[in-house]
Order: sequence, then structure tokens, then C-alpha cells
Amino acid sequence: MAVVIANAVIGFIQEGKAEKAMDAIRHMLAPHANVIRGGKRISIAGEHLVPGDIVLLEAGDKVAADLRLITAHGMSVQEAILTGESVPVEKHIEPVPADVPLGDRSCMAFSGTLVTSGQEKGVVVGTGAHTEIGRISGLLSEVGTLTTPLVKQMGAFAKWLTVFILLIAALLIVYGYFVGHHNFSELFMAVVGLSVAAIPEGLPAVLTITLAVGVQAMAQRNAIVRRLPAIETLGSVSVICTDKTGTLTRNEMMVASVLTHQHRFVLEGDGYAPEGTLRLGDVQVSPHEYQVLEELALSALLCNDAALHQKDGVWHVEGDPMEGALLAFAEKMDVNPRDLQAACTRTDAIPFDAKHRFMATLDHDQDRRALVSVKGAPERVLAMCQNQRRPDGTTEPLDAAYWHQQADLIAAQGQRVLAFAVRPLASTHTVLEHRDVEGTLTLLGMVGMMDPPRPEAISAVRECQEAGIRVKMITGDHAKTAAAIGKQIGLQNTDTVLTGAALSAMDDGALRQAALNCDIFARTSPEHKLRLVMALQSHNMTVAMTGDGVNDAPALKRADAGIAMGKKGSDAAKEAAELVLADDNFASIVAAVREGRTVYDNIKKVIGWTLPTNAGEAMTIIVALLFGLTLPVTPIQILWINLITAVTLGIALAFEPTEDNTMRRPPRAREEPLLNGALIWHVVLVSVLFLCGVYGIYSYAIDRGHSLELARTLAVNTLVVMEIFHLFFIRNVYSTSLTWKAVRGTKVVWTVVTIITLAQLAITYVPLLQPIFGTESVPFRDGLLVIAIGIALFAIVETEKQIRLHLKAVDRQDAGHRDSRN
Repeated sequence: MAVVIANAVIGFIQEGKAEKAMDAIRHMLAPHANVIRGGKRISIAGEHLVPGDIVLLEAGDKVAADLRLITAHGMSVQEAILTGESVPVEKHIEPVPADVPLGDRSCMAFSGTLVTSGQEKGVVVGTGAHTEIGRISGLLSEVGTLTTPLVKQMGAFAKWLTVFILLIAALLIVYGYFVGHHNFSELFMAVVGLSVAAIPEGLPAVLTITLAVGVQAMAQRNAIVRRLPAIETLGSVSVICTDKTGTLTRNEMMVASVLTHQHRFVLEGDGYAPEGTLRLGDVQVSPHEYQVLEELALSALLCNDAALHQKDGVWHVEGDPMEGALLAFAEKMDVNPRDLQAACTRTDAIPFDAKHRFMATLDHDQDRRALVSVKGAPERVLAMCQNQRRPDGTTEPLDAAYWHQQADLIAAQGQRVLAFAVRPLASTHTVLEHRDVEGTLTLLGMVGMMDPPRPEAISAVRECQEAGIRVKMITGDHAKTAAAIGKQIGLQNTDTVLTGAALSAMDDGALRQAALNCDIFARTSPEHKLRLVMALQSHNMTVAMTGDGVNDAPALKRADAGIAMGKKGSDAAKEAAELVLADDNFASIVAAVREGRTVYDNIKKVIGWTLPTNAGEAMTIIVALLFGLTLPVTPIQILWINLITAVTLGIALAFEPTEDNTMRRPPRAREEPLLNGALIWHVVLVSVLFLCGVYGIYSYAIDRGHSLELARTLAVNTLVVMEIFHLFFIRNVYSTSLTWKAVRGTKVVWTVVTIITLAQLAITYVPLLQPIFGTESVPFRDGLLVIAIGIALFAIVETEKQIRLHLKAVDRQDAGHRDSRN
């Protein structure tokens, strides 16, 4: 009753949490908005917006409804929660085709996104449920949560076990009453005793404890479990569908390539941290060896409106992420921004605008020398340049073909390319106009920026592949960017990238095949992610889905194991997921999968240890009823073993550590039953050995002239000793138990064994307990015989396991030889 009540309470609480994703999205729909009504500018709650309202936006505002832009000045919007794109998107007012992906709708501003720069005015075209984020909310409400493999298997196992025990009980009643002519009431009570012996009453409690131990282990590995059965689900995962931004990558822009007239450098580093290594080919070089690099860094600092700050050892950017990356780049080139800011004063600027696609600043130094610095899209800046800077600081005519070719090569690697140019002006020049930069600039060079992959994600992907787990990237970012990151982290198939447009054109049959063969999906919408998860599940795969944005929430809820990001993830994603990563790190997913496999192994160990014990007890009663023998173990002794001894020893298996090569085994099949052929054979073998041990010691005691109470005392102690030796055997399912590590065990194992030993000694030798349990003191020589029976049991089952493992190894070798010949 306690277990049932506890499970009901926990289930009620968890079910309440499971549907909070809707509330989390509603909170995101209710910021304030500045609108023009009646010719006046007023501020209203976002929930009061109606289609047709004119909304004013500026840097730092959260968009309160879906808007069609009617004016846009230097406008950029961070849309990561909807698209997964790690950098802000430039906005303009020119129309785009109706069927373009969400991330390419540059004339729209969507509810829940954040304005990072510029000013704009837009007309409301969608509110509440009619916005893109509201549509995702509706999609989320339609997605059903799948039952985990463990819950399904335990349900099937419970039904099978119940039917089996009731069938045996019914047959025994029929046999005992009509054939054995036993008294019906006595026969009925004996069958009830059989049911008590056969049903593993403590198993639900031990399974719950096993899962709870797994929760603690995962928390230590930065994986917070929101629903208990999700732990075991992770252990059966056969494919991980992961978002790119923030999971495989750092979600921090970084300059990765530096291009000058004669050289292409590679810049290494860690996100926004202003430290890194500059390489030319395979050789590390100093930026002081190339004068043009210092000029490039100065230009990156001057033509910049962002700021970098360090907090708690982590670098953060205020402003545009790309400009933050340029600040870090300048410091890596040994240019101190504080010294430059003290030496130079910005006099005027041309802010970035999507129309002209560049930004320009005019700065005067302490000697009143004026310098124009320009950054922008390569093709636009090249059109504004007349000359190019040589490595020694001199200039020469522009070689436009060279720069276009190199910029295309960098862009093909998924990097965003920016070009930098300068022009000195007279000291009296204090106003910067477009004619001052058109066709008169000197090109310094270009930089390629990207959101770099996490170093630990690369090794984690490799570990997944060794464990037979496919990793698939599903992102809202551009195809080239996704392919470049896929190659760097080591995905298997990086030659093919399917976009959202291609997925929309596929029917369900084509999508099922595409989901199996392709590993990178770009420019995807929430519907695409949901369809991909369902397509993979249709192949009987157990799917884990990671994500951090609202756009990921429906797929997170549908996946067998939804994994949300704890640091940068949205509330909607966290509420839709079963697990939350405290460090937003793909490597933590792999650690959680390892723990999930360990939990499942321990659950199988608990079952593989419990069932033979209960079956052995039940068979002693069955044999006694069938052959008219005296019961070798009394009902109260059976209750003692079932409710006290068995549960306590079973708990020790919940704390078992991960076995060797756990992450080198392929994932188990989704429909693999808890009770497979090998486990059934083990249950039969061990229960027969238990039966032989109990009746053997009981017959020995009767033949020696011992009293019935002493014979039963020997039998019940033999049962417990065999359970203890069986416990040491079952701790190592996939390897031998005859090692010092196996014998040494764990603190939990030896603590439990010590407690049970003292408890058995108490009911055997304490006079106050002997009448209650019907026991007598056991002579020393008979006690040694009891221990010898336990050792014999261990020797038999270990020998059988060694034979089985050897035959498996031979089969694998034969299969390997056949494959090599083929």
C-alpha cells in the first residue's frame, strides 16, 4: 500500500509538471509594446495588441506580436528561439516569397524574438495563437507523450507474471481438491502461501530505488531528470537528434579565419575569451610579424559598438555577437581596446543598414589624424575599394578576383565573412558621408566567423558511434553552416544536407527513408523536427531529442527522451523535456546515456536476482503439495525472506557501478523484453538449484534425526545464504565474477550482507525471536554445510556463465570471419 500511494503521489506531481510547457509559452507572449494609437505613442501590454496596430521597436525590445515591417533602420533581430540561428538576422522591408523558410522571412519580426540593433516600425499581422510561437504552442498541445520502454515492459511483465501465477494456483487447487482430496480451506491457504512466495512484492520498491539512485548519478553529471522512467529510456537510445547551436557548438561567435592579400591564417581560441593561437598552415605565428594584422585588428575595434565583460570567469558580450567576436579577435592580435579607446575618439559614423550592407566610423587620434574604418559584406566592401594593403604596409591596386575566390572558400566552410577597409582623411574632416567611402577605400583583409563546435562534443559524438548510437543534427541554421559543423564534430554522413523545403516536399514514406540515411537537416521548422522524430520512431528506434528553443518543444515532447538546455534553453523547452542539461553540453548527454544503460543493467540484475529466489520458494511449496510432503519452510519464514531479506539484498544492486565496455555495446532493441531467453533460462536453472539446496538440507536434517523446527531453520538459512552468493554472481552480467574487483564488491553490498547476516543470526539464535519464526539454534558443523551449499550454487552458475560467454565469443569470431570472406 505504501508503494502504491507513493507511486500515485509522484505520478500526480509529475503529470502536473508535464503540461507546464503551455504556461511557459504564454509567459513569453506577454511583454509590453509601444504602439501608435490615435496619433499618439503609448505603451500597452502585449496581450492587448490587435491586428492592424502599429508597433515601434528599438534595440533591447522583445517583439510582442508577429509584425510585417514597414520601416527598418539598421535592424537586426535575434531569432534563435524560433530558428536556432546563432547570430542576429538583418531585417528590411522588401517582400519575400510566401513559401520561404521562417529564418529567411527578413521582412517579418516574430513574437518572442529580441531586437539587438536598430529601429523599426511594423504592423501587427498575428497575435496570441495566430503568431509563429503561438502556432508552436498549438502544435505542442497536440503531441502525445510516449510511454517509455521500461513502463511498457514492466506492464507486460506484470501481466505475464500475474497470469502465470494464477494459472499455477488454479491448477494446484484443482489437483489438490479432486486428486489429492485435501481440505479446501487448508488447500486454499497453501495456495495463498504459494502466491506470496511467487509474487516479488518488493520488486516495485527496489525498481523505484534503482531509478532514484540513477537520478542522483545523473545530477552529478549535469543531467537533471524530471521524470523517473526517462533514465532507463536514455539507456536504450539508438539515435540522438541534436540541435546545433549551443549544444554541439558554444553559441558564441568566434573569428576562425583571417584573410590578407598573401596569406590565410587560422585563429584558434575559446569563444569570446580574448586568448588564442594564430596559425599559418601548421606553423604557429605571431601577429607582430605581419603589420596588416595589427591594422585589421584596429579597424575591428574602431568599427564596433559591442563590449566584452568577464563575469565569474566567463566572457560575455554586450551587443551584437559578431562584434563581440571581433573584439576578442583584436585582443588575440595583441591590440588593447582600452588603450585604443583612450587614444581615439569617434567623431561620426554611418550605422549598418540592410540597404547598403556596411558600417563606417570616423575616428580622430590624439594628433587629430582622421581615419575612416569600414566593415561589411565582402562584395559590398570590395565595390567600395580602390587599393589593397600589402603585408609590409604599402598599397597596390585591388585584385578583386582573388578576394572573391578566397571569400567563397571561407563561406563554403560555413563561416560568415566580413571585409575591412580604411581611408585616411584630413584632420578637419568631422562629418562622414557616403561619398567619403565610395570607391576610395583600401582593403585590409577579411575575417571568417563561426559558432565553433565544443571540443568535448567531438569526443562525445565519437563515443556515441562506438556505442552504436547515430547522431543527427537538426537545426534551423543555414545548410553550409550545418555541414561545416557536422564535418568538424565527425558526423558519419556530411555529404548530404536536407533543408526544410526539401522535407516539406516529401511524403511520409520518403521522409522515413531520408531520416534514416541523412545525418544533417538544415533550415528546419518545428513541424519538420516533429516529423523527423516520428519518422525515426517508425523504424523502432528509441529517439533522444535535444533543443533549447520554443521551436524545439513539440519534438522534445514527442521524443522518447526529450533533453533541454538548462543555461540557454527556453522555459517552454525545459517543461516539454524529460531531462535538462545544467551545462548545455552534448558530452553530458553521452554521460547520461551511460548512466541510463547502467540503470537498465541494474534493473535486469534486480529482476534476474529476485525471480529465481521467488521461483525457488514457490517450487518448494508446489513440490510439497504435489507429493504430499511437509512444507520445508513455514509461511512466516517465507514472508521474512520476501519482505525483509529479499528487498534488502535487492537494494544493493541499485548501487552497482557501470560495468566495463558498457558504451561499446550496441543499444538494445526497442521491443526487447525484460525477460528474454537467457534470463528465463537463468531463472529456471537457479530456481531448480534453490529447490535442490532447500530440500537437500531439509532431507539431511530429517535423516540426522533433527527436529522439524531445526530442519526448517536450516532450510531458511540455506535459502538466504544462496541468495547472498547469487547476489555476488549477478553483479557481473557481461563478465566473469571471479575477479578481485568482483569479490571486493561495493560498500553497499557488504553493508547489506552484514545486516542480513546479523538478522539471520538473530532469528536463529535469539531465544525471544525463535518462537515467532519457529527456529532453533543451528549446530556449527551444520552451519558450515549451509555455507558450502551457497558456494556450490555460485560455482555451478558461474561455470554455466563462462561456457555461455565462451560460446558467444566463438559465434562473434565466426561471424567476423564470414563477413571478411564476403
